[in-house]
Amino acid sequence: MPDELKLGTRGSQLALWQANAVAGRIAEHGGPACRIVVIKTTGDRLQEAPLSEAGGKRLFVKEIEDALLRHDIDLAVHSSKDMPVILPEGLVIGAVLPREDPRDAIILPLNRAAEDAPKSVEDLVAALGQSPRIGTSSVRRIAQLTRLLPGAQFEPIRGNLDTRLRKLDERGDRSYDAIVLAAAGLRRLGFSHRISMNLPPAACVPAPGQGIVSVEIRTDDKVTRDTVARINDADTAALLDAERAVIAMLGGGCQTPVGALATVSRTSQVASHQSSVASRQSEGENPESQVLDLAAVVVALDGSRIVRAHASGEMANARLIGKAVGAQLLAEGAGEILEVASRKS
Repeated sequence: MPDELKLGTRGSQLALWQANAVAGRIAEHGGPACRIVVIKTTGDRLQEAPLSEAGGKRLFVKEIEDALLRHDIDLAVHSSKDMPVILPEGLVIGAVLPREDPRDAIILPLNRAAEDAPKSVEDLVAALGQSPRIGTSSVRRIAQLTRLLPGAQFEPIRGNLDTRLRKLDERGDRSYDAIVLAAAGLRRLGFSHRISMNLPPAACVPAPGQGIVSVEIRTDDKVTRDTVARINDADTAALLDAERAVIAMLGGGCQTPVGALATVSRTSQVASHQSSVASRQSEGENPESQVLDLAAVVVALDGSRIVRAHASGEMANARLIGKAVGAQLLAEGAGEILEVASRKS
């Protein structure tokens, strides 16, 4: 085992939190110390351009993956939602951390009284009014929120989390009445108190992989693979596999109006297996099994059309469930929606 692993990451607040979380877990599980190597990506340099115009979320991982392939670093840590569904040859996701809250969150300016915080989607619509200015650079969020707030004006917003919150709160030019961010990042960086409302997935399905930290490694690096395998959360890995399989079926784009969310539920064994369940109970085993539920959505950029799909099954079949949901979406016309979206982006 090496004395040290070089861990590549972006330099944002959230990226450094994620990198330190991975390094801490590796140390807790008896692995070597990690030296964090900050790598500036194209996405970091193009802070003002909307992601859809700048080239998509791949901009946040390319330079880091290049460093990994050059052996400049031993592992890379990413927000899973930023990763392309097809990884460069020679790279693989070696581990994921337990998932944080995957939902999107609405944040209102500080000058809005706490008691004004919406308790439901209906409250949110009423609080924002007929034509609110909403800060988000995500085509997925815009497409879904347009259906809830048809009169809303969506304005791009980029930068570190504290930069986005400052832009919202200062309101010198009254640019934003609210912004939309991932709840996971807010919680991880200690800003959960700023969440005015978590959007229910029925109203806004999160991005595939949202709230999941991934560790990317070289496929031929057995030492690092064995090291990071110790920190892998198997349930979260299955959820990510299912969500990424949906995107793979749809064509693999990152900056597209696609949402996918897999969750784990527990269910009692069916009646036909009651005798075997009883025997397992007598042996002290859990008579419940885990079931993966996957819901996904594809929405036209203007919110005029929406296609939904859902499937569930055993956790071991995560990728098959994802493929089935992707096939459902395509059968209902998702391909046409995405083709139009790609021409407009």
